[in-house]
Amino acid sequence: MAEELLLHPVAYARNGFTDKFGIPRQVEKETVLRTRIVFVPECRSDEALRGLDGFTHLWLLWGFHIVPEREAGTTPPLTVRPPRLGGNTRMGVFATRSPFRPNPVGLTSVRLVGMERTDKEGTVLIVEGADMLDGTPIYDIKPYLAYCDSHPEAQDGFVDQTPRTMLRVEWQQSVPVDCPKDEIEEILRGDPRPAYQQDAGRVYGMDYGGWNVQFRVRKNVAEVLSANKMKKTAPKSEK
Repeated sequence: MAEELLLHPVAYARNGFTDKFGIPRQVEKETVLRTRIVFVPECRSDEALRGLDGFTHLWLLWGFHIVPEREAGTTPPLTVRPPRLGGNTRMGVFATRSPFRPNPVGLTSVRLVGMERTDKEGTVLIVEGADMLDGTPIYDIKPYLAYCDSHPEAQDGFVDQTPRTMLRVEWQQSVPVDCPKDEIEEILRGDPRPAYQQDAGRVYGMDYGGWNVQFRVRKNVAEVLSANKMKKTAPKSEK
């Protein structure tokens, strides 16, 4: 009989990604996209963070909380279709980073930018490189150790066979003063479209940081057609 482990979030991710479309599949090493790690009340203690400020990078263990739960007794997904391969080729689930897994658990290495002390939320971690949705539950945080976690000789399997194409970004309208222009451009440079969608006439909508962005892609150029503020909604609760 398989053993079950009940996990409780120690923190939640807070960033501008309110929809999964647009979240970078693999965040660039140099990035302007930042995420705040807000601890739950029972873990909101500086004692739990003692020594953390000496590390530059961290591992985050987190959950794919919007992926539908698998029904009891059903077979877990054993193959998936990676977007990187156009969505048509199947690979073993353990050879991919697909969110559709036997257990909906994600693992990400991030750079620790700083630690911000607040009256309301206690000490908050500011990180770069988090490829997760706003409100994502974080189950554990561990320091990244360069001497054993870094493997320069590592090979990237089928990912090496499908090099990324970086887009150039052009705005078709004047950019509003308070628009998060740098963040939006970084997301679009990485081409958030599914690999199998290459229709030059199709207009895509992406939400980020309270803004709705409409864009299309033509000849490796992401053309931003509009960027408009969205109506404010109440943030997701931290249970």
